Amino acid sequence: MEWITLNQENIEQEHICCAITDKKGENCVASKKAWIKAQLNHGLVFTKLNARGKVFIEYIPAENAWYPIDAPNYMHINCFWISGQFKGKGYANALLDLCIEDARAKGKCGLTVIASEKKKPYLSDASYLKYKGFQKADSAIPYFNLYYLPFTKDAPIPQFKTCCKEGIIPEKGMVLYYTNQCPFTAKFVPLIETIAKEHNEVIQVIKIDNLDQAQSAPSPFTTYSFFDQGHFITNEIFSDKKFIKYLEGR
Repeated sequence: MEWITLNQENIEQEHICCAITDKKGENCVASKKAWIKAQLNHGLVFTKLNARGKVFIEYIPAENAWYPIDAPNYMHINCFWISGQFKGKGYANALLDLCIEDARAKGKCGLTVIASEKKKPYLSDASYLKYKGFQKADSAIPYFNLYYLPFTKDAPIPQFKTCCKEGIIPEKGMVLYYTNQCPFTAKFVPLIETIAKEHNEVIQVIKIDNLDQAQSAPSPFTTYSFFDQGHFITNEIFSDKKFIKYLEGR
C-alpha cells in the first residue's frame, strides 16, 4: 500500500479522492482544496491511497474540527471513505491504524467520529466503528451519534454541544447550512437555489465560513444540513431530482 498525505507543496498536483470527476466539477475541486489548504495550518491530515479512487481518511484535532463537539485533546475524523473496488482489501483498517498511530504520537487521548446506527449518506459506518472498539458517547436528533475510541481508561467522554442536539432552528422556512469541506456542496448548493427560484420557493442558504460558526451550528453535520419548518430534515446533499421531488411533496 502506498499512501500520500497532502501538504501545501503537493496538494495542487494530487487528486482529491472524493471530488466530482467530470469537467463541470473543477470549481468543486478548487473549493475543497482551498478548504484543505487553510485547515492544514490547524492540524488537518488528509491521507489517501495512491490510486484514482475513494480511499482516504481526513482528520483534525477536535478543538479545530468544524463540528459542534466538545472533545478536548481528541483527534476527530472528518471523513473516512473506502468505495467500490477498494472495499474488502484491508484499506479501512490500514488507514484507521495510521490515524490511531498519528493521534497517539501527538499525545491525543483518543479519536472521535460522527456516525448513525442506520446507514446514512456521508456518515461513518457505526457497525465498523463498534467492531474496531469505538463506543457511543452522545447522540443528537434525529440520528446522529458521536462515537469515540479512548486510548486510556480515564479519557474524558466527548459530547455534542447543546446547540446541535435538538435539531431545531427558529426559522420556519427552508434553511440550508453548508461548508466547503465537501466538494459536492460547491456544485449542488447553487443548483437547489436555482430550482427553488424556478418553483417560486424561498430557501435561505447559510455558508459556514469559519470555526466559530461551525462549532455553534444547529446540526452536528455542518458540511450540509437542511432544515424546513424549523426542523432538521436531512444531511444528504440534494441532487436536482431529489430536491424537486422534495418540493413537490412539501
